[in-house]
Amino acid sequence: MGLAFSKYHGLGNDFILVDNRHQSSPVLTPKQAMDLCDRNIGIGADGVIFALPGENGADYTMRIFNSDGSEPEMCGNGIRCMAKYLEALEAAADQPPTTPHSYQIHTLAGLIVPTLQTDGQITVDMGEPRLLAGEIPAILANASEKIIDRSLVVADTTYQVTCISMGNPHCITFVEDTTTVPLAKIGPLFERHQAFPQRINAEFIEVVRSDYLKMLVWERGAGPTMACGTGACAALVATVLNGKCDRTATVELPGGPLKIEWSATNNHVYMTGPAVLVFTGKAAL
Repeated sequence: MGLAFSKYHGLGNDFILVDNRHQSSPVLTPKQAMDLCDRNIGIGADGVIFALPGENGADYTMRIFNSDGSEPEMCGNGIRCMAKYLEALEAAADQPPTTPHSYQIHTLAGLIVPTLQTDGQITVDMGEPRLLAGEIPAILANASEKIIDRSLVVADTTYQVTCISMGNPHCITFVEDTTTVPLAKIGPLFERHQAFPQRINAEFIEVVRSDYLKMLVWERGAGPTMACGTGACAALVATVLNGKCDRTATVELPGGPLKIEWSATNNHVYMTGPAVLVFTGKAAL
């Protein structure tokens, strides 16, 4: 019969969405997900997202397998795509949600709440950033200390880094010009550096203005991607902590811009951006 799927992208960060609401575990193995993500022999994607039944009072549960078969805690661009996918599933069942409409989604990073806006954008309450070394985790400071502007040696070069968790780990480095970053060379070295026991997402940030940042990302388990929502959130937090930008800024990624706000009121980070349906189909397994 094949596997029914929908493919979405958030600023070029693309995902295969699977309706998994009939059971609480993914219908695919990590190896099957890898094959579907292959851009030569499969559908092609940065990851496969499964929409499962809700847990702990949530409306739905989100699970993800990366293109390398690993499982991240959550994904910012992916959860925007999932929100649009859930909207389509509910509309197909003659239960279309009115906008604005929020979903309570359980993830391995905790409860995440995306809201479908009337203009088609999705705003996601990403929760509070986790700043302590033990929470990230990263072995660059004591577990109860923050990692802000710390030295990290990668391939005999010393970088000044700030580390943040948005439910998944991020290492942010400030650069003068993102176009000069040898991402393919240093990205995997950051990801698998011994300082990061669960590997790391690496972001390279150019501060253009106090309200405008440019970003390149090497994603843990996926490599270079067009966009990373949690990475954009972590980048904004890191830039604020280093006194380089405002608490609300546009983060420009290769795939386009995200609006990020770190609220001074409740300490939550909010991400606003698009999610677009590419096509639907059935995949042979």
